[in-house]
Amino acid sequence: MPKITFIDAGGTSRSVEAPVGWTVMESAVKNNVPGIEAECGGACACATCHVYVDEAWTAAVGAPQPMESDMLDFASDVRPNSRLSCQIKVKPELDGLVVTTPERQG
Repeated sequence: MPKITFIDAGGTSRSVEAPVGWTVMESAVKNNVPGIEAECGGACACATCHVYVDEAWTAAVGAPQPMESDMLDFASDVRPNSRLSCQIKVKPELDGLVVTTPERQG
């Protein structure tokens, strides 16, 4: 199973195993990772699962689709490497992915 590392705004790191086919958000929620609120449950209808993808992983994760880009307008402190974790599907190539959660969601 691919491993994903979540780093919170304070610098604390948590690594979780994420089943292929799940989303990064689902992996965070199922493993009680703080900083991912996921209020819409993964429907890309809010911005409460906002993460910063580590620059080493931005190409592998890819760019947001138009709907996700629109939802990122509602996120706080959006950066070029911002993504909604509900829109990142876990695949074997993402083993080792590192994302950081923002100081606050929404």
